Amino acid sequence: MIAAPMTSGPNDRESAHFGKCGMFASRDACAIDGDTFWYRGRKIRVADINTPETSEPDCAYEAELGARATARLTQLLNAGPFTLEPVDRAEDKYGRALFVVTRGGESVGAALVREGLAEEWRGYRREWC
Repeated sequence: MIAAPMTSGPNDRESAHFGKCGMFASRDACAIDGDTFWYRGRKIRVADINTPETSEPDCAYEAELGARATARLTQLLNAGPFTLEPVDRAEDKYGRALFVVTRGGESVGAALVREGLAEEWRGYRREWC
């Protein structure tokens, strides 16, 4: 189920055209998976969610759901200006910048959770299979 479009607010100032990251994709704006993307040369982890793995999924279901989450994150990032809101720490253990991505004050991650493509971040990765 895809929710109604999120409307940008006056504080939403970040914007780019995102594609799927790949061998020739620019690191200026591309989605790696459903919760990680490159933006302006920074690798960003969406801090409030966890999505299925796409690079090394444990089963076909995880691979399929991960691909859908990646496509939907790309679509949401391309839907208009957004805000990168800092969280309690700047980076995760992999060196990715941590932000909650919002549009009009609503979490993009929460939209993915509502659509069944992500879960709220609980401090660990879940098994999707």
